[in-house]
Amino acid sequence: MYHYIDSFLLYLQVEKNAAENTLAGYRQDLFAGLDFFAAALGKADYAVQPADIDPKLFRAYLARLALEGWQKNTLARKTTAWRSFFRYLAREGVLEDNALATVKPPRGEKKLPDFLHPEQCAQLVESPADSLLGLRDRAMLEVLYGCGLRVSELVGLDVGDLDLAAGRLRVLGKGGRERLMPLGEMAADALQAYLRLARPALCRGVDQTALFLNARGGRITRRGVHKVIGRYLSQLELVGKVSPHTLRHSFATHLLDNGADLRVVQELLGHVRLSTTQIYTHLSTEKLKEIYSRTHPRA
Repeated sequence: MYHYIDSFLLYLQVEKNAAENTLAGYRQDLFAGLDFFAAALGKADYAVQPADIDPKLFRAYLARLALEGWQKNTLARKTTAWRSFFRYLAREGVLEDNALATVKPPRGEKKLPDFLHPEQCAQLVESPADSLLGLRDRAMLEVLYGCGLRVSELVGLDVGDLDLAAGRLRVLGKGGRERLMPLGEMAADALQAYLRLARPALCRGVDQTALFLNARGGRITRRGVHKVIGRYLSQLELVGKVSPHTLRHSFATHLLDNGADLRVVQELLGHVRLSTTQIYTHLSTEKLKEIYSRTHPRA
């Protein structure tokens, strides 16, 4: 089974251009399931064969997870991982058919994403000082909020992806899909200041292609961006959990609140399906209800 899982993950990486986080999630879900199946079958992990796993056994696995308190969204994700794995095995001829095709993922609960109000975003984005790292942080925060990027997209940016003259940014999103993002004036100004005053000093003369650098001159990491945001949050009185993705949610919410077309927001976010973007319309509806309840005398 180990060999099949490794082959599947390699297929996702090479042919599907899956992100590292996606690969890590699939790896974790597959090996966690394998542990359960081995115990249930009375076999060692390496001795379990794909044909040993049938819908009845897999549903018993989901039932065990539910008893342990796992959320429906997690159960759905694990089901999707195993169904994809078995579909790959059937296509490769390891299995005659996908035995798990009849196992439907549990319907997860859709949670409204957290977001900041515009004044809170302004407070966070404008908090860095005019130091080398402060100029870098200001540029990163402006791009995160002004372009609605995923943190993986932000840290993957190279200098060559930036076209200040045209006011746009080339972004490589999920699945290797490329999109051009317009740069707002504030983001462009922050990037220009960072490139002129801070990045050369951080780079230390090394030929580095990464746009955003850490204090040692290397490409900043996802963890590094989280730490940057956490540092400024500790200085501000912002309630609730705020992450780089919160700024992405805020980007989409503020666009829709101000009349942007849903299809346009879909393109800007790099979503393949419109249904993924539609969750932000619920946020706008919630805002309307809040305003109505607060302002109408008969509410």
